[in-house]
Amino acid sequence: MSRLLSSLPAAELAALSAAAQWFARLESGTATAEDQQAWHRWRGADPLHEQAWQRMESVREQLAGVPGKLAAPALRGAERSRRQVLRSVLVLASAGSVGWLGWRSEASQQRFADYHTAVGERREVRLADGSSLLLNTNTSVNVRFDGQQRLLHLLAGEILVSTAADPLRRPFRVETRQGRVLALGTRFIVRAEGVGGEVAVLDKAVQVSLAGQRTALRLEAGQRVALQAQGLGPVRANDASVGAWQQGSLIAIDRPLGELLAELARYRVGVLRCDPAIAGLKVSGAFPLDDTDLALAALHSAFGLKITRYTRYWVSVSA
Repeated sequence: MSRLLSSLPAAELAALSAAAQWFARLESGTATAEDQQAWHRWRGADPLHEQAWQRMESVREQLAGVPGKLAAPALRGAERSRRQVLRSVLVLASAGSVGWLGWRSEASQQRFADYHTAVGERREVRLADGSSLLLNTNTSVNVRFDGQQRLLHLLAGEILVSTAADPLRRPFRVETRQGRVLALGTRFIVRAEGVGGEVAVLDKAVQVSLAGQRTALRLEAGQRVALQAQGLGPVRANDASVGAWQQGSLIAIDRPLGELLAELARYRVGVLRCDPAIAGLKVSGAFPLDDTDLALAALHSAFGLKITRYTRYWVSVSA
């Protein structure tokens, strides 16, 4: 632990230490209005202070997803002193500095993308060439149009693209970390998550290629394919679940409960856990995405599942 902290520059470590002190004071429940004003002055006094405080905020967000019964022992064990608590917060904020910077960079790219949606939000955008773009939950995309191309860079999430005819005949492409999609005058959906993704064609056709490969697969209307680390998956037919999110619905057709809840979790903040013992239970139905609590109530009513709410942000589904 000491080696971890000593690896940071002195100025950065001092800022983190002060941020940890402020974090503890403001979370103590006894902070005064004068404390709040002094805290604001401290944040504005030096860019390093603001950077350190943002790290504290990331710690706060991580702990917000942990139930109180778990979070309390993590930072407030009965045998731990205030100094040890502050040191734990400081280590959480400073640990893996390079990794944190990498995460921060990626998260910042997504949050400050040309177009971005929050968890549970959908947003429609009209592009400069007349094409339309519908962003699903927690989606980030950059737009790069110039004299030679029309390019969308999907950083994360899911989009539905309806392309418009272009007088300049510029190709329309969507790029993800996994691959590239060339539109052939069409409506299609692209999803990017982690090291995977999926492309589904609603009208006409597209060409799909993996990153770094020249060979392309042509997909026709009504077809979809998964983009995987090991290659393109098999071409499958679209079903009623494809694109249903644009109407605010999640449609399941004999879908394993674990997969259904993982999909539903994309539309709510916090943790939605499925008991592994029932993850394989096949579920069919239509569930509202704009009210995920109602969707959980429907699962409880229709399938006799137990919905346990530890907090608003931590929900578990079991038999």
